[in-house]
Amino acid sequence: MSLDVTELSLKMFDAFKGELSENWSDVSDYAEGESKKLAENFVMIEKLRLSEKITKEQAKLHHEIQRNASRSVLLTIEGLGLLAVEQAINAAINVLKDSVNGALDFALI
Repeated sequence: MSLDVTELSLKMFDAFKGELSENWSDVSDYAEGESKKLAENFVMIEKLRLSEKITKEQAKLHHEIQRNASRSVLLTIEGLGLLAVEQAINAAINVLKDSVNGALDFALI
């Protein structure tokens, strides 16, 4: 199963919208960008794993780095606290759990 950036980012964007609806007018552009970056990261990890260029541990580190970057971006938005940002990121990533873990053939998420 090959991961698709557009499909992944749309699913995450919808999850962000559900979690951050109260601040959506301020957040939507950031959520769109971070959804795309996270999706691109998953696709990159998939390609690197398939070509055996990274280990599972390295894949997990790549994922954590991008997750932390997304957290930092969302925390710059006035009115969003750490808990709201963490819940939104968790929701966005969890909607992809089965598809990403299935494509990678190990539990990244």
